[in-house]
Parts: sequence; structure tokens; C-alpha cells
Amino acid sequence: MAAKALMVQGTMSGVGKSLLVAGLCRVLAQDGVRVAPFKSQNMALNSAITAEGLEIGRAQVMQAEAAGIEPVSAMNPILLKPTTDTGSQVIVRGKPIGTMQARDYFSFKHTLRGQIMDAYRELAADYDVILIEGAGSPAEVNLKRDDIVNMGMAKMAASPVLLVGDIDRGGVFAQLIGTMMLLDEDERALVKASVVNKFRGDVTILEPGLDVLRDKMGVPVAGVVPYLYVDIDDEDSLSERLGARQSGAAVDVAVVHLPKISNFTDFIALEAAPGVGVRYVGSVRELGRPDLVILPGTKATMADLRWLRTSGLEAAILKLAHAGTPVMGICGGYQMLGERILDPSGVEGGGELAGMGLLPVRTTFGSEKRTVRSEGAFMQVDGMLAGLSAQPVDGYEIHMGTSELMGGSPLMELSAQGGTGRADGCQRGNVYGCYLHGVFDRPEVNQALVAALLEAKGLDASAAVALDMAAYKQGQYDALAAGVRGSLDMELVYRIIEEGL
Repeated sequence: MAAKALMVQGTMSGVGKSLLVAGLCRVLAQDGVRVAPFKSQNMALNSAITAEGLEIGRAQVMQAEAAGIEPVSAMNPILLKPTTDTGSQVIVRGKPIGTMQARDYFSFKHTLRGQIMDAYRELAADYDVILIEGAGSPAEVNLKRDDIVNMGMAKMAASPVLLVGDIDRGGVFAQLIGTMMLLDEDERALVKASVVNKFRGDVTILEPGLDVLRDKMGVPVAGVVPYLYVDIDDEDSLSERLGARQSGAAVDVAVVHLPKISNFTDFIALEAAPGVGVRYVGSVRELGRPDLVILPGTKATMADLRWLRTSGLEAAILKLAHAGTPVMGICGGYQMLGERILDPSGVEGGGELAGMGLLPVRTTFGSEKRTVRSEGAFMQVDGMLAGLSAQPVDGYEIHMGTSELMGGSPLMELSAQGGTGRADGCQRGNVYGCYLHGVFDRPEVNQALVAALLEAKGLDASAAVALDMAAYKQGQYDALAAGVRGSLDMELVYRIIEEGL
């Protein structure tokens, strides 16, 4: 393993590890260092597809983008996608190997060490520095046996550790010092510095507390990182984005916050578009009368459809659709809009379920997951969103269902890399559905969609702006890097990386 390593661990979930790793990736890349992100095990419903056609956590894709490199499956060898409160689909090196209950996976995970280290060595052979992200907290004493993601990973990679605490939640000194106290002696030796993250205010007022941190932890404070207001892909479980209740914009888009919502990063481009307000709604009261309703992807289509039904949201959406409000479904949301969902292989527990009946589509779940990057264009689009006709699209597909059209018209024509074109999705009236994640990211699509919604309200459609999402993201990564570089002692960080253990 030629590369040097640095690991970022946190005192708990949501302290900002993913963002800090992304920021450090960008800083090192700006300094001419060949750097790659790595997370041995990720638990998230936000995933993406690599050029290899393999599925990894969205956070590692985002970090690779920040580093200016192509994401590969080695960056996230183990991905857990929760299906219930106690069970997850287990994805190893980009391919699902089955669904396990938490207790079963806890007993199984030690067998994955070899695959983790194979992936790590692949990256280490090609890069100068590997930035490793931990998960949760290294002080979760009930999970320390056979750990493969925090101190266990640090030992396997012989990596020094930065320990990060979140001051925005309060109790950051207890977080950091308490975590250090709960570590074993050999684990404490791996921690080379602490970081206080998400600070708002005058840092000089914090200095007495930082002195206590240095004294009690026995390591330097690498910096106090301010609360950075950057628009970058989030992990799903604690995303502030899902609590968004934007209002007052010219165009009001309501995304249904399904219990097992996945790939909500599909809507970042809409959120960033001028004049568009995106709200995540979980009740009839919150739904109101938006200009567009979106049913997003989900890891549990049938269970979330039942929730939609019992919550009253299905009836409310049907009422809006019948009154002419456009409704769009993506992936699992597209499946829900159809007439029937069949699960003969027991992918989601088996059985059949009536869909919402807004699209003439029947979906059958199978045991094989489709994971590809795709590109193409909208076909002739009818109804309120006719302006999308012939607009180019690209993105990725992640689904286990096959949808058969019983009527209506296909929405777009797609081709996977090296493949021939094929129809995808369905449209009928003002209801639209497709399997393509990232459908709104292209500037042409973003502008055409907003223009169509403005025109439907009698507003000036020329006010719609073509948002270049790729350029927008690069600007956000640069802003993140500036915040990280300006608040961390980068000389110390580089010294820790160089000296290692």
C-alpha cells in the first residue's frame, strides 16, 4: 500500500464527517495531491452508480467529485440500505448479496474484512493519500467487537485519526473528551488531533474550552470549523434538507417525504433553481396545493405505498392529479403511480398491491437489481410539461422492478453505456413517471420544467434560468474547501498525514 492515510471519525452520527472529508479531498486536490475517499461500510439510502455499473454510497461519489476523480466501487466496499428498522440490504463491492437482520449482519461482518482491505489496497496503489471516513462513533462500546468501520478500520489501514465533535448540538467538550475516555489505550494512540465542527460565533470565546480539550485529550486541536452553508449532497438519515419547508417562491414543488425515501439528491437541482421552492411534505396538511407533486424513490415501495394510503396523502394526491396538478414519480415513486405491484420473489415480503392507478403500468419485482448509468432524451411529452419534449437527459438507474406499460406512452428513450436505446417511463395526461435518477440535473431539463410550471400559472416563462448543475457543484466544493482550509491547521494536518503512526 503506497498511499498514506488519514481517517476522520466522529463522536456520533451527523457531526459532519462526510462534509469534512469532502472538504479535505478538495483542499488536497487543489494542492496537487492525488487523493481519494474511502468508507469501508456505509449505511444510507442515498446511493449512486459508478461507471462500472456498481452501487456505492452517494457520500463517496460526492467526495470523489470534490477530489476531481471518477468514483469507483472500491471507495465504498460495503453499503447497507435499510429496508426495515432492523434489516438492511447488504451490498458488497457494488452488488447486493441479500437482506439481513441487524443481529445476523453483526455476526457476519467480520467475514468482509478481506474484501474491505482488497478495496483499500486498490485505491492505495493509485493515490498519494486516502481520506477514510468513519461511521457513527468509535465509542459505541456495544459495537466494538469485530469493528470494521471506525478504530478497526484505522488499525487495518494503519491510519492516524482526526476526532470530530459537533458543537451545534451542544456538549462538544463532553462529546470529544468522553469519546476519548471510552477508547482503549491502543485506540487512543491513533487519535492525533481533535476538530470542533459547525461553530457559530466568536471563536475567541471558545479558547478556554479548547485549552481543556488539549489537556484532557492529550492531543492538539486541529481547528474550529464554522457552520458552512454549502449546498452539497447529504447523507439521508440526518439531512436538514428533508426538513425544508421553502415557501413564497414563484414555483412550489412538493416532494413527498416517504418513510424510506431514497436518492433525494435528485431534487438538489430544483432546490437551487431561481424562483423554485422545494418542500418535503409528510402529511395532507403540509401538502397544500403545490404546482408540482413528486413521488421520490424509496427502498420499500410497497410499505411506503401503504403508508401513503393510511396517511391520507394518496387520496390528496389523487384529488390534485384529477384537478390537473402535474404529478411525477421517480423509481419507486413511478412504481406507486401504476395500477399494480407484484412481488412473486418476496423482494419486499411477497404478495401484490394495488397502485395509485394514475399510470397504466404494472410492476413486477425480480431478484436482479438494475444498476446502470443511462442517457437519452424525453420523447414527445404531453400535458402541462410538454416543454420537456426532446430535452436530453442523463443519470442512473437503481431498481429491482420491471414495469410493463398497459397503455399511455413512454416518457423517454434511454441507453445504458454501450447499449441500444429503449423506452423508459410512462405518461398519461399530467402524470409522468420514470426510473432515471438525476433527471432534473441537466440545465435544459431544469429550465424547461420551471418554464412549463411558470407558464401554467400565467407567469413569465422566460424567467426560468438554465442552471448548470455541474458548475454549481464545483463552486460549492470550492466554497467548502475555502472554509476548511481557513479554519483547520493544514500544516498540522499534513504533518499528521506524513508522519502516520
